[in-house]
Amino acid sequence: MLKDLQPKINTLLSDSTASTEERLQAICDFLKESVTHYDWVGFYFKNGDKEELKLGPYAGAPTDHIIIPFGKGICGQVAVSNQNFVVPDVKAQDNYIACSITVKAEIVVPLFVNGENIGQIDIDSNTADPFTEKDEELLEYINAEIAKIL
Repeated sequence: MLKDLQPKINTLLSDSTASTEERLQAICDFLKESVTHYDWVGFYFKNGDKEELKLGPYAGAPTDHIIIPFGKGICGQVAVSNQNFVVPDVKAQDNYIACSITVKAEIVVPLFVNGENIGQIDIDSNTADPFTEKDEELLEYINAEIAKIL
């Protein structure tokens, strides 16, 4: 089912009439609308030369987490590890930054451009343990496609 989303993702990303920011926003909106267990979808990017992430386009409830220091929370840990991080139960994570009391699980996949981790896609779910290998594959695919337009 998740693989069925790839053609629409390609269409959204190849829309040369839209800015990069608009295309990333379209991806967030599309994923949140299309995948029932994606309750918040957003991008964080390295904030210049600082050891922190800055919130980019997102779909879902507003968040206070506009800036996340490297190493802090799931997103901050991915900025350091360069590895996907799937959290089936956020309550079991010591280094979790709560965005909402309804969030039960999170997945973060780093975004690489020319081998450098420049950001990530972050998804929160209000469903316990919803993420599978298929979610990781989809998000890796999306990030690889986004890297081509950055």
